[in-house]
Amino acid sequence: MVIATQLRPERLAFLADMHASLCRQSVPWEACVVLDGADPARLPAALAADPRIRTLALPRAVGAACARNLALNEVRTEYVQWADDDDELTDWALVLRLRTLEETGVGWCAGYSQDLHEDGSTTLWRCPTPPGRHEAGDVWRYWKEPADTIPLGPTTLLARTDLVRAAPMGGLVQGEDYCALAVTCLAPGILLPVPVYRYRKHPAQMTAQDSYQELEEMARVFAHGFGASLHAATRPRRDAASALA
Repeated sequence: MVIATQLRPERLAFLADMHASLCRQSVPWEACVVLDGADPARLPAALAADPRIRTLALPRAVGAACARNLALNEVRTEYVQWADDDDELTDWALVLRLRTLEETGVGWCAGYSQDLHEDGSTTLWRCPTPPGRHEAGDVWRYWKEPADTIPLGPTTLLARTDLVRAAPMGGLVQGEDYCALAVTCLAPGILLPVPVYRYRKHPAQMTAQDSYQELEEMARVFAHGFGASLHAATRPRRDAASALA
């Protein structure tokens, strides 16, 4: 698990909730919490005391995309997932996807997400990609235009670490996680029709700010083009391999 945070006061309780949701998982895990220019002394005590949590303290703030990518240097597990510091996992999030990956040999496994509202209620978000197995690149069929709804929730993806390193966060100040969807162009994967992630809705989140829309269109165009180009560049090699099989 890779979690980037600036340890902002209004988000510390949310980070503690994310940690608590990790502690409810039924399979072994470890997380790299990358401190994006934040003082390590502000890390909540429960995280600081957990040996499964490793911190990477950056000397200055570099932004979420860069912070997350630098944290990939520290990942030691076979599979990895991105997570935000203000969200949560469902209790079965890791075990269901890990079991699917190990039993099928696919490169990634995703699920649905839930919007987590301030009153504690949740609303299920069903992504445009249908449940089931998808070959490398097929997910992009469900993101036809940049302005369309993204085909999967980026933080619902559990994927092989080597694939994530080949298709990490994009170099954007927002929408960087759209680029992470390109990992689905590198290997087949499976979408499970169950929620594995809770996306917290609150006034302090980036997507709730008035300035968010200023760059949203350009970020989407870049991310959409990145995935489409990666799929196109890798397809001849896959086609040749199939012909030889």
